[in-house]
Amino acid sequence: MKQRVFGRTGHSISEIGFGAWAIGGAWGDVSSEDAKAALHAALDAGTNFIDTADVYGDGRSERFIAEVLRERGGAKPYVATKAGRRLSPHVADGYNEQNLVAFVERSLVNLDTDCLDLVQLHCPPPDVYYRPEVFDAMDRMVKSGKIRHYGVSVEKVEEALKAIEYPNVASIQIIYNMFRQRPNQLFFAEAKKRDIGVIVRVPLASGVLTGKMNANTAFALDDHRAFNRNGEAFDKGETFSGVPYEVALDVVEEIRRLVPGNATMAQFALRWILMEEHVSTVIPGARNAQQAKANSAASGLPALNAETMAALRAIYQHRIAPFVHQRW
Repeated sequence: MKQRVFGRTGHSISEIGFGAWAIGGAWGDVSSEDAKAALHAALDAGTNFIDTADVYGDGRSERFIAEVLRERGGAKPYVATKAGRRLSPHVADGYNEQNLVAFVERSLVNLDTDCLDLVQLHCPPPDVYYRPEVFDAMDRMVKSGKIRHYGVSVEKVEEALKAIEYPNVASIQIIYNMFRQRPNQLFFAEAKKRDIGVIVRVPLASGVLTGKMNANTAFALDDHRAFNRNGEAFDKGETFSGVPYEVALDVVEEIRRLVPGNATMAQFALRWILMEEHVSTVIPGARNAQQAKANSAASGLPALNAETMAALRAIYQHRIAPFVHQRW
């Protein structure tokens, strides 16, 4: 597993991390045995970066992570969590110091630690980016020893660019994949200038870029791929990267022809993201040990050639960009 420097934190983290949403909830049923096996498999493969959130299974994901790390002992991975989506309603006024401290203290208990490595504001409402007092509150939690660093998980490129204007924002988590290529136009370069760690989420476009789905694939009722296709529960861009499912399936067949024989389509999609040098880590989810091992193996694939990169860019521009490019 190759590693990259995580911005100004100075930490070296695995370029393939572990996204812990799937083991928490909203991806159909994942047993506790499978959840913990997936974590163990990722860590055994050299992953040392785990991303979770307090709302993934109402803390279930955080508690699984704590349990697995207690079982393993020894050096601990870098664990990032998020705060803010527990608010109901999810409005900017809720991002006040009292609420943020309460969310952080709850995660400290769930993760069984006395200091959180990284806390990310969890896709906050747009107005939050224009409230310096929110970021001042995060600064005070760093000073108090509750958190080491903080960042922001964003929906839009514009939000990312605004967030990194705050001097102590250490990281940005953003959607970037073969279906969502806009971050490489401006954001990555700006993040590099400010030494910002970049976490890439939704790398497989909710699994459609694995090439394993078709028009007859059934999703559980509690799976966001069934209930959030039009943004009914949260931002539409989180589900299939905002691309209409039928269009995504069709384009996947074009992409499949470019996949080399030494990789699965999922590994190919992950390796494409790692071609961007400004990405610190990619956080695919895994529902079981087999998926976690396969994701980790993407780090060992050779670089994609210029012809393949150009072909993927052309597919995006002609087939996908009209649906997503200016929206996110």
